This record gives sequence, C-alpha cells and structure tokens, in this order.
Amino acid sequence: MRETSAPQLPPALADEITAVVRDATGHGVTLLRAAPLAGGASMETWSLDLQVGDDPEALVLRRDMGANMHLEALTRAQEFAALKSAAAQGVRAPRPRWLHTPEGGRHWFLMDRHEGESVGRRVVKLPALAAARAGLAGEMGEQLARIHRIPTAELTGVLPGPGARTPAAHALAQTRDAIATLPVRDPAWSYALRWLAAREPAAPEGLAVVHGDFRVGNLLVAPDGLRAVLDWEFAHLGDPHEDLAWPMVRDWRFECDALRVGGVGSPEALYQGYRDAGGGAVNESAVAWWEVCGNLRWAVICHTQAARHLTGADPSVELASLGRKSAEITWEMLDRIKALT
Repeated sequence: MRETSAPQLPPALADEITAVVRDATGHGVTLLRAAPLAGGASMETWSLDLQVGDDPEALVLRRDMGANMHLEALTRAQEFAALKSAAAQGVRAPRPRWLHTPEGGRHWFLMDRHEGESVGRRVVKLPALAAARAGLAGEMGEQLARIHRIPTAELTGVLPGPGARTPAAHALAQTRDAIATLPVRDPAWSYALRWLAAREPAAPEGLAVVHGDFRVGNLLVAPDGLRAVLDWEFAHLGDPHEDLAWPMVRDWRFECDALRVGGVGSPEALYQGYRDAGGGAVNESAVAWWEVCGNLRWAVICHTQAARHLTGADPSVELASLGRKSAEITWEMLDRIKALT
C-alpha cells in the first residue's frame, strides 16, 4: 500500500495506540512515525513505526471509518480473528498483533507491515513487477488453497455464513436486498438474477473459509512475488469457487483484459497453483456462475458506494465516480451470460 500526504495521526489516537501496546507488552512504547496509506474505501489505514522496549515494530493500523462498505463487512474483532487463523494456516497474511475495541469508540487493530505494491493498476503494469506477474496467478491459487484449508471450527460463530441457504442462494438474496435499498433499477440486473437463479450450482460438500475480496488490488506484490493477502473484512463461510471466480471479474484486470485473472494470468495457472497446493477439485462451471454473479454484485455495489456520497454519509469523489462504472460492469456481466448460454 502506498503512503499519501495527509494530516498527521490525531494526538489522541497516537496516545491510545501507545497506551494499548504498553499495557499489552509491559514495555515502554514510542511512536516514531505515522503515515496514512492509500487504498480502501471502508477502512482508515496507517503505516506506523513503533519502538516497543528495545525492539522496532513496523506495523499497519486498520481503524473503523464512519460507515462500512456494506452490511456484510466484518468488525475489527472478527477481521482480527480471521487474520489470526489465516496466519496460523501459513497464509501469506499480515500477522495480527494488538486489538482495541473501546466501548463507544472506533475499533482498531495493529498488524505486521510488509513491503510491496497493492495498487492494482501499478501491479499489472509496473516494469519492476514483470517477473512477479509471470507467476502471480499460480501464487494466488496457492494462497487460496491455504485459505480454504483454514479449519472452519475456529471461525464458526465468528464469521458470517449462508445460514439455511446454499452459498449461491445466499449471494443472490444479498444482491436482491442490496438492490432494494437503491433508487436505481436496471432490467439487466433483473435478467441476470433470473438467469443465475435458474442455474445455481450445487452446494459444496462443506463450507470453507472464503476471503470474500480476493483480487489484485488486495494483494501486496513485490519484485520477488506475492508478499501478503490483505483486506479480510469480507471473509465468511461459503463456497470456495466464489474466491476462485472473484479475481476474474473484469474490473480487476485494470485494462489488461486478455489476462483473465486480475490482468496477470490465466484461469489455468490459477487452478494449477490451487491444485499443487492441495486445494480441492475445481468445478469450472461453478466458477463461471460465480463470475457472472460477481460482476452483478460489483455493479450493484458500485451504486451502493455512490449512494454513500450522494446521501452525505461519506462525501467522496471516488465513491461518486463508482456509480458511473456500474454500466460497463453490467455490460461485462451480459457478455459473460451470452458466452455461457
């Protein structure tokens, strides 16, 4: 993630951070540096350097903003638990360090900081990352295999799940609910909902831990390859094919459309990395269904994000611009339906 020029860390927050870490470790704590990080529409994120006793600590702060991206976003305590289980499973995820959930205040946690690039447009185009891109789709598959092997017992009751529905039926219900909150109606969305409902994939044999937003842009990439899987706020229990399909949604290719997996590789490379790392069997028909569903959901989310600006909840030119992006995503969704019908 990239540092930006912005106001300094509020003094009250700086004091809160040093006090929490001091109480947890029993060591003196000094805040050496704080810089805001670019990226993320639902979380305040800072790069921090602390001195904890005799040890330097390179950390990232993730803190609640005024409004979440949507109702399915995890709390910081839930995200902290997901990261803890992921790190224990060997996922390249930042190690969570300290969690603070003050009553009546904004919750936050600190996690280890890794170096690399996370801005999607730069990941797919920077010459310095060319060698990393060559193997990135396979590394993505490897990390998904590890994520999907996280023991669900550790996170049952912590992460949301589909309840009595299948994961596919739950995703469609969520999408219908999101559409109902918007002043926008699109006949293409109605058509896609009917198409998807008529072709729902069978429920998986068992639920898996699903990252929920696994794509280029939520990965930290360095010249030597994938360093970390970021942004776990949409982790849930569901169908692994959802994670395999999400990086194929066209908007995550950043204009490198010939490379269907995030603008960096092919589905075959993704699947091979997944199989080589011990992932389960891949049902490509189920992946195709989730890709169409993913495009629909992202088209709807773009309008939901724009509504955050239009209602005044989170004034932002970036959020406002997402409403216009929905049209091209809807076009991609219809194109995929045509190819599959």
